[in-house]
Amino acid sequence: MTTKDPKDTKGNYPLTWRFLCVLRGPLLILLGLPVDLDTVATPDWDMAPGDSRYPHYRYERKALKNGAACVAGIDEAGRGPLAGPVVAAAVILDTKRLPRGVNDSKQLLPERREELYAIIMERAEVGVGIVEVEEIDRINILNATFSAMVKAVNALMRLPALALVDGNMAPKLTCAAQCIVEGDAKSMSIAAASIIAKVTRDRIMVALDAEFPHYGFASHKGYSTPEHFEALSRFGPCLHHRRSFAPVREIFDRDAAA
Repeated sequence: MTTKDPKDTKGNYPLTWRFLCVLRGPLLILLGLPVDLDTVATPDWDMAPGDSRYPHYRYERKALKNGAACVAGIDEAGRGPLAGPVVAAAVILDTKRLPRGVNDSKQLLPERREELYAIIMERAEVGVGIVEVEEIDRINILNATFSAMVKAVNALMRLPALALVDGNMAPKLTCAAQCIVEGDAKSMSIAAASIIAKVTRDRIMVALDAEFPHYGFASHKGYSTPEHFEALSRFGPCLHHRRSFAPVREIFDRDAAA
């Protein structure tokens, strides 16, 4: 006897079906029947990537099912700012302790990012790579980002069999790599890496603010805000500004010619 697949014509489960699945655990407990608590705690909807409201674990499960010993998610923070380092993180999640509420770091409030950072650091294997401004200016931001990603993977306690990399390009790693466009919104491991990278970099920028308070690094984190442009125009670049970036280079050249 075959069971009819409840998916709709677009291949997604209807809301009613999902609601029943969420209630399944509590109902089984009330009836005194055995419950797989891990499954109940982390439902893995069989959706197409990106259809879920939150990043899922399907990419990782598929790789593990196909024999990968472990899978890491990789993401970066700080490619676009005018100041500060670029930071990358690599995260290997524990399949039995997947953190709830993990999402693209850009979709989370700072307080929630800090909470999830602590949870991820406690439950997962984490590696962080940091490339400073001098290196960014020397090799360009793309190569600096790739260098940070390589450092992050090398900082892990073990080499993953597969690295899921946010975006459409990946650095040369010592393991297999799979690029996922908008991966921080699709893969739980990449989303976790985005949180680690973002919080790490934000903390660095807050520390720089104490050293150079007139730039406002603690508030804008080095990004191109009106406040930052005003400070740049008034005080000129500091040693943490990226002189290879046009807005900074223009002000630096202006001051040099004065």
